Amino acid sequence: MSSSTISLYLDPQIRDWVLFPITVVMILVGVLRHYIVTLLQTPPKKLTRAAIREQRAVLRSQVLRATAAKSPIPPHIYHAISLHLDDAFAAGKYLKDGPLKPGEAPPAAPNILSDPNAMDGMMAGMKAQMVMMVPQMVIMGWINFFFQGFVLIKLPFPLTLGFKSMLQRGIETPDMDVRWVSSLSWYFLNFFGLNGLYRLILGSDNSASQSSQEMVSPFAGAVQQGQPGQPMDYHKIFSAERDNLQFAEGLYNWLGDDVETRVLRKYGKLPSPSSESS
Repeated sequence: MSSSTISLYLDPQIRDWVLFPITVVMILVGVLRHYIVTLLQTPPKKLTRAAIREQRAVLRSQVLRATAAKSPIPPHIYHAISLHLDDAFAAGKYLKDGPLKPGEAPPAAPNILSDPNAMDGMMAGMKAQMVMMVPQMVIMGWINFFFQGFVLIKLPFPLTLGFKSMLQRGIETPDMDVRWVSSLSWYFLNFFGLNGLYRLILGSDNSASQSSQEMVSPFAGAVQQGQPGQPMDYHKIFSAERDNLQFAEGLYNWLGDDVETRVLRKYGKLPSPSSESS
């Protein structure tokens, strides 16, 4: 009898005492991990009024530039706002530390390692990393100790031999059908495949569904957590915004320009340009 005709039958107790427990434990650990990370997160520190004013000035300039090509602001108002922002950025009026004194050089770029807000964000990311990694190490050890070499389930669709190493980890059987899944491979399938279930249960912005990204880079979460607190050099940002505002001046186009003619043509009171040319 050829090996391709050999059938493998699983004890139903493997389904009840191995397959289901591994899946349920991983779901519950993911939910618990989400709530632990939520508890460990510290509320962001409130910005001072000067810091908020500094950020809003840049945002105001960006919005003004983004609408320059089809601006609802009349020309005299647009140019007045653009000129005011250009002068304020040149004088450092919106800097939280105040404008530079005559002859004073801009300060050096801030160092992220010396900024307490950035360090707090990195520490919060490291705490979240520990909560992510420790439970996964415990679950993997639990599966390797109690269920090593178990075959749990057979996938209902055909696969190529390239999936054999991914689906049958811990089982050295070259003749086994590639559709059979070992206990360790079932752990990894759940590890990467439960993100959709976590988003359904906990919402899209949850800490449980980040596990696949954390596994790729152990310090990715710390970097992402630290990004909002990274110091920004507003001297360079204001200088760049001045150049962008001057460039946007050449792109400015008022939506209200010749609006009377366009409205009359829309409602048929005036002939369209194509009919006039013909």
